[in-house]
Amino acid sequence: MSSAAMHVAKTGLNAQQTKMQIIANNLANVNTTGFKSDRPNFESLLYQVTQSAGGQTADGSMLTSASSVGTGVKLLNTQKLYSQGGLIATDNSLDLAIDGAGFFQVLMPDGRMGYTRNGTFSRNGEGTLTSPSGYVLQPQIQIPEGVQEINISSDGIVSVLLPGEAIPQEAGQLALANFINPRGLQAVGETFVVETPASGAPIEGLPRSAGFGKLNQGFLEGSNVNVVQQLVEMIETQRAYEVSSKSISGVDEMMRFLSNNL
Repeated sequence: MSSAAMHVAKTGLNAQQTKMQIIANNLANVNTTGFKSDRPNFESLLYQVTQSAGGQTADGSMLTSASSVGTGVKLLNTQKLYSQGGLIATDNSLDLAIDGAGFFQVLMPDGRMGYTRNGTFSRNGEGTLTSPSGYVLQPQIQIPEGVQEINISSDGIVSVLLPGEAIPQEAGQLALANFINPRGLQAVGETFVVETPASGAPIEGLPRSAGFGKLNQGFLEGSNVNVVQQLVEMIETQRAYEVSSKSISGVDEMMRFLSNNL
């Protein structure tokens, strides 16, 4: 029984270590553009049931509750929290922030479509809009050479002003993607998430259309990590870890007492 108690306490230690890692990752990305914080969800392990509720104890009487003992805790999953991050003014014409729902679509090197809230875009050598890592924005937007001004409307229309011309020309239309279950998306790093069966297929649409947010040129969306909340959770996690470790110490003392006195 004592070894079983140690095992239960060990699962608690593992759970709190995992939670601390998630908190540390959130805090490490507090200044990462478009980062969405993670939240761990835990569940109890199977119970050891010696007597079920309703079991007969005597003629005409039965147990009102079960006799069961828990065996610990485990990580069930982690969830991205897609609350809106604060908008940060940059005055860069190729910086974009989504105010509302939706993701930018970027073609990654392995051929998969990556979805991100990081709107830090720039032009490659061919004038195509790309992510900071050089991945091409989808649908592709080509900016002509020598443009004097780039304007991106809140509904995603990209227009450019060429030298010697007074009227801007349309260079393309930005589109966003959204999902029935965004929390089902799989994070793969670089602030990208990819489609999974749990997220459903991407739904593409234009900014400011039904179900999609608007674009803000010259702004970036900051991380939605709440530093104060994360620090409070860190303290709670430390205390829970200490309690689980004390449980192991307590069981060890009980076993030492038995070995010395029997």
